[in-house]
Amino acid sequence: MNRCIINSKSMIKRKELENIECKLLAPYAIKSKNSKGRVYKEKEHDYRTCFQRDRDRIVHSTSFRRLEYKTQVFVNHEGDHYRTRLTHSIEVAQIARSIARNLQLNEDLCEAIALAHDLGHTPFGHSGEEILNKIMEKFGGFNHNTQGLRVVDMLERRYPKFPGLNLTYEVREGIAKHSSLFDNPANCPTFEKTNNPPLEAQVVNISDEIAYDSHDLDDGLTSNFIDFPDLNKIKFWKKASREISLKCQGTRKNIYKSQIISKIINSQVKDVITETKKRIGRFKIKSPLNARQNKEKIVCYSCGMTELKKEMRTFLMKNLYQHYKVVRMCMTAKRFIEKLFEFYLSNPKQLPPNIYDRTSRESVQRVICDYIAGMTDRYALDEYKKFAEPYQKL
Repeated sequence: MNRCIINSKSMIKRKELENIECKLLAPYAIKSKNSKGRVYKEKEHDYRTCFQRDRDRIVHSTSFRRLEYKTQVFVNHEGDHYRTRLTHSIEVAQIARSIARNLQLNEDLCEAIALAHDLGHTPFGHSGEEILNKIMEKFGGFNHNTQGLRVVDMLERRYPKFPGLNLTYEVREGIAKHSSLFDNPANCPTFEKTNNPPLEAQVVNISDEIAYDSHDLDDGLTSNFIDFPDLNKIKFWKKASREISLKCQGTRKNIYKSQIISKIINSQVKDVITETKKRIGRFKIKSPLNARQNKEKIVCYSCGMTELKKEMRTFLMKNLYQHYKVVRMCMTAKRFIEKLFEFYLSNPKQLPPNIYDRTSRESVQRVICDYIAGMTDRYALDEYKKFAEPYQKL
């Protein structure tokens, strides 16, 4: 929440926070008091706005904790210092809040969407999603945005009067309409069919791209799958390296690397803020509805940054994502998930009782899909071992 002087002797009530939003946020920002609400009606909290409450529900959910052991590129047991879905989500939230604050958007809404945007991801990164989508092709497919909605709307069980987390419309829409280089928006009739999601959701989308490009560079260097001489051929890296070199002379390589990554992130954040402000003015965006109905996205990179990013992504695709060891990890992960699905489908009573009970209400394939999608990397590996290795404890 933006800083404001308030009487420190009394508790800050939700109504006061909502009034602060109306005074400090831009006309095109979504105000919490204008939320379209929740599926199940609840009394709103005394001292938290609806989006702050959503953020807290997400952070305390089981699915959010599991993100600690769900990986991006490197499988969990490969090392302790690679990014996981949890650290990635926190990084996205931090970047999104920085951008939102400068654009006078709703930081709390951005943070809630950012922390929830990966809840539907499978174990083993995008490899897990690809194989589950293939397996489920005849049964409705698999999309991690749609799965994220299933998690927050149904699969989480924390409240006595309703399933899921009962999040606000705006946070749920941000999950469903999340898009990036690797993620496609879910086709969900629940939400308005407009050209764009709200600006806050657009901020999370681009923050996701900033985070994963930057930390994949970092993890790639840590793993030695890519190295400094190769990166010096990339304009974006070379430009950042040149600016950092003078103040980092004589420092250790990991400090030098960290400073360059930081420079790359800062450059992108600054570019997005500058370009977005220009587009808000050019398209005369004066309300959340204007942003939704605009034919083009509002939160964007400049043309120059787009070119720099394109070259860097091409490099990462060739040198990291298609590195032979990463390809091996991906193929192994797909075999694990495919076999697990076969094991459970051959006799669904092998599922835990609370999971098996759902097969009376939904197709067994969808129940198994939900169960596997919710696994962490190491839990999926442990389950596989129980089926494949006869001396493993059950």
